[in-house]
Amino acid sequence: MSATHVLFETASGYGLFEIVEAEVIGSKLPEVQKAVTDLAKFGRYVKLKSFLPFKNAADALENINMVSEGMCGERLKGFLELNLMGSKKKSNVLGVIDRGLAVSIKGETGISCISNEVSAELIRGIRLHEDKFIKDLKAGDLEKAQLGLGHAYSRAKVKFNVNRSDNMIIQAISLLDQLDKDINTFAMRCREWYSWHFPELAKIVADNVQYVKCCALIKNKAEITSEDIFDDLARIVGDDEAVATNIIEAAKSSMGTDISDIDMLNIEAFASRVVSLAEYRKNLFDYLAGKMNVVAPNLAALIGDTVGARLIAHAGSLTNLSKYPASTLQILGAEKALFRALKTKSNTPKYGIIYNSSFIGKAGSKNKGRISRFLANKASIASRIDCFSEEPNSAFGIALRQQVDDRLGFYETGATPSKNSDVMAKVMSEVASTEAESLPTTTAPASKKRPAESDDIDDSDKKSKKSKKEKKDKKEKKEKSEKKESATTEPAADSEKKSKKKDKSKSDKKSKKDRS
Repeated sequence: MSATHVLFETASGYGLFEIVEAEVIGSKLPEVQKAVTDLAKFGRYVKLKSFLPFKNAADALENINMVSEGMCGERLKGFLELNLMGSKKKSNVLGVIDRGLAVSIKGETGISCISNEVSAELIRGIRLHEDKFIKDLKAGDLEKAQLGLGHAYSRAKVKFNVNRSDNMIIQAISLLDQLDKDINTFAMRCREWYSWHFPELAKIVADNVQYVKCCALIKNKAEITSEDIFDDLARIVGDDEAVATNIIEAAKSSMGTDISDIDMLNIEAFASRVVSLAEYRKNLFDYLAGKMNVVAPNLAALIGDTVGARLIAHAGSLTNLSKYPASTLQILGAEKALFRALKTKSNTPKYGIIYNSSFIGKAGSKNKGRISRFLANKASIASRIDCFSEEPNSAFGIALRQQVDDRLGFYETGATPSKNSDVMAKVMSEVASTEAESLPTTTAPASKKRPAESDDIDDSDKKSKKSKKEKKDKKEKKEKSEKKESATTEPAADSEKKSKKKDKSKSDKKSKKDRS
């Protein structure tokens, strides 16, 4: 099957080109490739059938965004149906460069689509000579449209969501990992350098940052005095006076070599740089924790700031992470081990980046795989809540973390954990109640309200007024019914009275006759 038409998307609009002798051209890929650069030869292959320009820059950006996502919009759908569905030929085949767009067009319009090498070469030739095919455009119009659309498209991709600055998290965690490596490397270099002068210090102080701070404080061991630096040394080693005393005693009886002043200056300068890097690393970690609490608070509450940031960085963005299933998130970061296991037909890895979570360390050796699967499931839920909720908070993350703790307890002791549906319903009710409490409840007095402000009345006021009106209506109906009943009973009572009077008068007349 060869294409009879080709769809060409430009910055100015949609172009539909008809392929001349489609069946012959479909089998001549080398000839098409050679003829692409020559307009005289290439013009015999295709001709412009219809062109639909975009209305404005916003319309162009909307349509190109849909095309890039592989979606067939209403504008493109109508354009293709008008030019291909209404034609007499029923065997029209549309050549499209993107397979996803071809599938979408086929589903929306029913037009047969194809995406092969010949269509790609024809579209390449059309793009090369598009200003010659579309003759109504002025010189430079296409370049201006391409430049404007390119800027708008890039700006829309970068500013997809201003509030969710997950790119800052990606850069911060990458820099944090790099700083950890650099600080360790520089600290080891400082140990080797300063150990020629004071080798005993490396055995007393194990922490790299504390060792570098001690180097910058002690400097030349021959000039050390306990009265001057004892308090500072104790503060550096965590307020441990015994360690500070050992350092001073070791400096007095050290086996290290003497050092010149110029060498000591270089060691001191290098040690101070390493200390400043360690301080910056601490500030950067605080910055990352603050960003995670804003962008992904539930993920941070569940799995931690650094592990959550590494997951976002590895996925590329929070949106990409939220689209991953739990099985993919579980082995995220262990792709090499996964493909090696698939190649050698061995056991696949149980965890990737989430191995650094504290839950994996708490679990027993036989439960690490199960808890990693459960944790990946909860992390996937937390990332989706953070990505797609308008105002995310850490309530769901705290509840999910408690669920993982309960699952650990279930593996250890057999205690029955709570159901996920019950936990989520409880958290949603709590979030709804807190949102309701945060809303303002004060209203203006009813006497001061203007008629135009009737829409601002509380629901409670409306309900009270409605109930009063209903009571009033019921009372009026009751009174009306009573009046009707009284009106119908009065004539009956009068007739009864009249009949009684007549009966009485007849009885009186009869008694008089009997007497006579």
